Amino acid sequence: MKKVRKLQPGSKIAIISPSSGLPYLFPENYELGLQNLRDILGFEIVEMPTARMSPDELYQNPKLRADDINACFQDDSIDGIIASIGGYESVRILPYLDTELILNNPKMIMGFSDATTFLTYLNQLGMVTFYGSSVLAGFAQMQHLPETYTKHVKAVLFGSDYPYSYQPYASYTQGYLDWSKPEFAGQCKEFISNESGWTYLQGDTAVEGYLWGGCIEVLEFMKSTKYWPDADSWHDKILFFETSEEKPTPDQIGYMLRNYGMQGLFSKVKGIMFGRAKDYTSEENAELHKMIVNVVKGEFGASDLPIVVDVDFGHTDPRVILPLV
Repeated sequence: MKKVRKLQPGSKIAIISPSSGLPYLFPENYELGLQNLRDILGFEIVEMPTARMSPDELYQNPKLRADDINACFQDDSIDGIIASIGGYESVRILPYLDTELILNNPKMIMGFSDATTFLTYLNQLGMVTFYGSSVLAGFAQMQHLPETYTKHVKAVLFGSDYPYSYQPYASYTQGYLDWSKPEFAGQCKEFISNESGWTYLQGDTAVEGYLWGGCIEVLEFMKSTKYWPDADSWHDKILFFETSEEKPTPDQIGYMLRNYGMQGLFSKVKGIMFGRAKDYTSEENAELHKMIVNVVKGEFGASDLPIVVDVDFGHTDPRVILPLV
């Protein structure tokens, strides 16, 4: 794997909009995210040409979005890249990525949700990528999130103490106040106690593996394309999945998960993690957990495969940063 350069306060971070034009629609929240990256993390920020482009322009120009990513990797003064927000069709930028250029100039690139497309693709080509907060979702809220979140971000991006131990956050929020009202910029909905932490559905032994995954719905866009991993790529992987704000039902998640079973993955991977499902009731969450076990264990016989759910990544906050290695 091609490791990326270490970041530190003062590092130059490029901002890209590879998926949607929400910075154009919600400039106050976007500006707050940039300011937090400067003031709290000490980054120098450079905005790429499409960062504030309108949603319509971005949609019509997937190549321009990819050109921004290529330019970030070509510019040696840029130390890392963070997506402004997710979306729904960044898969369209993949044909325009200059993968030779990117792999010859590895650097930190981070996002979540629709960023799953290029994060998983670049990872399977041989580069470490990072599944974590975006400017509008995560970094804009830093002043309203627990201090443990800021400590985690600094430990992962700046730290050198390994192995690093992940811990559940003490509380979480399911979303943000109305972005269309400038006075609500950066503010979150009410926080919910996370006393139970993460939930282990099955598996009683510790395992080691390499993280790979993202938003389970976005990964559906990539199946059966040349950007999907080949059959030999799954060994020693720990799959991680999360669900979007569109709130797929437990049955829908079961349909998607069943496909992984049909690919033979449950006999190859070392474990599965699911992020906390956004906006699920306790009853829906219990139904989801039952569905996951029914598919993995009941349908495909993988009774010893460790499965942990309600992990702090995905579409609830605060979220952890997961490296795809």
